[in-house]
Amino acid sequence: MQDLEKSLRAAPPHALVDVVRERLVAGLGATDVVLVLADYSLTMLQPVDAVSPSARSLPLHDSSEGRAFGSQEPRTEAGPGGEIAHHLPVTVRGERLGVLTVRLPGDRSTAETVVELAHIAALLGHEILVAERDTDFYQRARRVTRLTLAAEMQWQLLPGRSYAQPEFEIGAQLEPAYAIHGDNFDWSSDASTLTLAVTNGMSEGTEASLLTSLTVNALRNARRAGIGIADQAALADQAVYAQHRGALYVSTLLMRFDLRTGLACAVDAGSPQLWRRRGRSVERVPLDAQLPLGMFEESDYRAQEIDVRPGDRLLVASDGVYEAASPQGEAYGVRALARAIQSTSLLPAASVPGAVLRELAAHRGSETSDDALVICLDWHGPQEKTAS
Repeated sequence: MQDLEKSLRAAPPHALVDVVRERLVAGLGATDVVLVLADYSLTMLQPVDAVSPSARSLPLHDSSEGRAFGSQEPRTEAGPGGEIAHHLPVTVRGERLGVLTVRLPGDRSTAETVVELAHIAALLGHEILVAERDTDFYQRARRVTRLTLAAEMQWQLLPGRSYAQPEFEIGAQLEPAYAIHGDNFDWSSDASTLTLAVTNGMSEGTEASLLTSLTVNALRNARRAGIGIADQAALADQAVYAQHRGALYVSTLLMRFDLRTGLACAVDAGSPQLWRRRGRSVERVPLDAQLPLGMFEESDYRAQEIDVRPGDRLLVASDGVYEAASPQGEAYGVRALARAIQSTSLLPAASVPGAVLRELAAHRGSETSDDALVICLDWHGPQEKTAS
């Protein structure tokens, strides 16, 4: 394993799968090695190269590889001649990238081998994230179709689509994935704090993306200065107002969680709604409405405490979700959103946004006039630190 790690680090960034394939063929007698990555809409698994004759696009919700992706557990599938196909999730700190499929002779498919393959898949995931700094190879593979320029700008701003650590799990998704323009989410965690931001910029196309980019980077700049979320909102407000003088502004929800005490607070500066599922009950969390960022000069913002307990699920939805209209003009509404939250209660946080957005898509049909964003947070609460 150590030799493989060295080989991956020494390989050209586009050749990581080739290195893994060569090692598995030589060391385990693998007859086929294929990496598929989830596309931007989380509906397809796309092959990263065409070396293998079995490399092809696969439906994420109707394939063995997709089931491994969804369950985040290795799955096996019997093949011709006694071969066994092992489907291994490729995941980094909760960020679900794709699935590595390795076909082995039946006599080589032991429990110990599966453990080794799972380690290799995890190692490959880490190296892909590093390699993406220097190559477009993996980002091109994720595309079923071309992104609009606005969507390209938005996806480059995102931290990922899922993340997990002992205190919490996060999942998020944007639609229409290939033509998103104004909605965005961001998060950052350290030893003591998780900060979440959901933004919804005015306008359309690249103008909306530029506005969101300015806001997200202003919020990050303030956050990295170590100040609280009320001051983060105030500084981002000044940055947006200085650029647009109130002609354009950004609806924003900021949240901060103390990972040591479990205390949480929020700044509600616009339209994203916060919902909470506790036990069997689902309700909207009441927040003090404040001005969107950049609407007026030097607005004052206040953080308010929110009630969050271990076991709670929080869900944030942009106005493109609850205001989405059906072809008959019927709004999706808060009741439908509450039902969607309830119906996805058994899914992990990373799978919830996609499931909610699929229900939304069924409601609005081909109507995709606005961005739709869903972010789900499962709060586990402070964890006891073990003595070293």
